[in-house]
Amino acid sequence: MSKVAVVYWSGTGNTEAMAKAVADGAAEKGAQVTLCTSETFKSSMIAEFDGLAFGCPSMGDEVLEESEFQPMWDDCKNSLGGKKVGLFGSYGWGDGLWMRNWVDECGGLTMNLIDDVICNEYPNDEGFENCKSLGAALV
Repeated sequence: MSKVAVVYWSGTGNTEAMAKAVADGAAEKGAQVTLCTSETFKSSMIAEFDGLAFGCPSMGDEVLEESEFQPMWDDCKNSLGGKKVGLFGSYGWGDGLWMRNWVDECGGLTMNLIDDVICNEYPNDEGFENCKSLGAALV
């Protein structure tokens, strides 16, 4: 059985809703899913999982959340070699620059980046389906 972690930070609940949809998509494909916040996830946990999804909304000047998520990401990103990884998050303004920068950063690492999903504010039906598809692809 495939094991998938869905790790996220959410300020308004939009990215949390996306995280739950990613988890649902992985579970529907038969994965054992662990859903946790960036505050509780540690790089030492990475080896336990076959696939990992990381979710963070756009913050400030289109960057990752800096007090909890960014430190966790910085601790984890170099330990994701060979793992299936997906990225997701929501935004309220801008054009998705934070996600493009995040994807570019992943391109310089050895992970297997599967896909990324962004939603403007709370996910609509298409956004939820894209999140579920991301979760399924990690299995």
